[in-house]
Amino acid sequence: MTQTVSPPVDDVLAAVPRGLFIDGAWVESGDGAVIDVVDPATEQVVASVASATVEDGLAAVEAAQRALPAWAKMPPRERGEILRRAFELMTARAEELALLDVVENGKTLVDARGEVAYAAEFFRWYAEEAVRLHGTVQTAPNGGNRILTLRQPIGVAVLVTPWNFPLAMATRKIGPALAAGCTVVLKPASETPLSALAIARILEEAGVPAGVVNVVSSKRSGAVVGAMVDDPRVRKLSFTGSTEVGRVLLERAARTVVSCAMELGGNAPFLVFDDADLDAAVDGAMIAKMRNGGEACTAANRFYVQAGIARDFTEAFAARMSALSIGPGHHDGVDLGPLVNAESRDKVAALVADAQQTGARTVTGGQAPQRTGFFYEPTVLGEVPGNAALLREEIFGPVAPVVTFTEEAEAVAAANDTEFGLVSYVYTGDLARGLRVSEALDSGMVGLNRGVVSDPAAPFGGTKQSGLGREGGHEGMLEFTEEKYVATDW
Repeated sequence: MTQTVSPPVDDVLAAVPRGLFIDGAWVESGDGAVIDVVDPATEQVVASVASATVEDGLAAVEAAQRALPAWAKMPPRERGEILRRAFELMTARAEELALLDVVENGKTLVDARGEVAYAAEFFRWYAEEAVRLHGTVQTAPNGGNRILTLRQPIGVAVLVTPWNFPLAMATRKIGPALAAGCTVVLKPASETPLSALAIARILEEAGVPAGVVNVVSSKRSGAVVGAMVDDPRVRKLSFTGSTEVGRVLLERAARTVVSCAMELGGNAPFLVFDDADLDAAVDGAMIAKMRNGGEACTAANRFYVQAGIARDFTEAFAARMSALSIGPGHHDGVDLGPLVNAESRDKVAALVADAQQTGARTVTGGQAPQRTGFFYEPTVLGEVPGNAALLREEIFGPVAPVVTFTEEAEAVAAANDTEFGLVSYVYTGDLARGLRVSEALDSGMVGLNRGVVSDPAAPFGGTKQSGLGREGGHEGMLEFTEEKYVATDW
């Protein structure tokens, strides 16, 4: 098999634009401010990009509004072909994009390659969905008229993406918005703007007209996003991030009654029953916990294991975790890179310390290694008491707390005892139990004997305070449309 050879990091960084992308042009910020991008493995600044002002954000909204009529009227097939070309360009540049992801995010090259493939697939999926924006026709119950329904683009959309999957979160929002006929302003996380700028360059090359896609990176996120949401020309806000920030944005969007799609925090339970295949459950736990080093809203956060299998599962899981190698993500053989910044590392350390102080047993890991970079050891905690903070808060790191249960109802109740409801995982050898528990779990997604649920063709989203709406699948495109009813008679 041919081994993939990564290009030099400096060459990859040099190829990425450093400005704001507004109305088809690369421009500096209005006041010349910049964002310093830090490599989490070295703690060194690797690039500086423009940091948008409020005025820059509103200029992007203006550009998107001007471009909207022509883009909305463009034949769906033509919009789809542009997205298809973007998919092909991403695929051709997969290694460069993956290395960029490693440098600004910290994830391993294996994880980054997986993200690139996943991210590109959203462009391919919505290239195909663009021609499937169906309406309906029916006869009114009284027979007096016809009821027609149409799906039309909702308008200018502001897209706010997080740092943990900077490529995929951008394409998961841009793809359906463009397929539906909307124009967009993307505000990426200030920790990872380079990936978003690289995506903008690809879309530009794929033939997206000026103003259809705009990118405004900014370290003044609250002010810039708030001003754009207040602008009456903006009709959609799609946000992925913490529940705390989501609440603030929902309150802000209420001022102008902006339609909101929110993919917020998680606290995913991972249930393992006595009749589960132990090896499969451990394999699934490694995927569900350690994808992107645990920095994922879908990451398993709480492991509830039935008493009969708890000891064997915990030991096998800890053995797999302790075998992971730590280091800079682009190095060969590295399984776990750093967390994205010092604040994230310190939060993880504090949650582990709290669990240890309340009685949890450290099976493996449990501390930050003494080295440069924002690293934390792969950690498994056993006998975790119910009052430990990390059972209530999203860990967002390589830490797995294990809790033992006896009865099915007990496990379901514990899994649902959270304000979050994004995803749950269930491992059992009994299909009837698996489906019964899947129905009982209060979450928008369930991985049944699977450690990963994300798929561009599936509706991704949660219940309770994990968000509103769905991304991916056909439903993801409908989020960027308004349904219009036409009453007529022929």
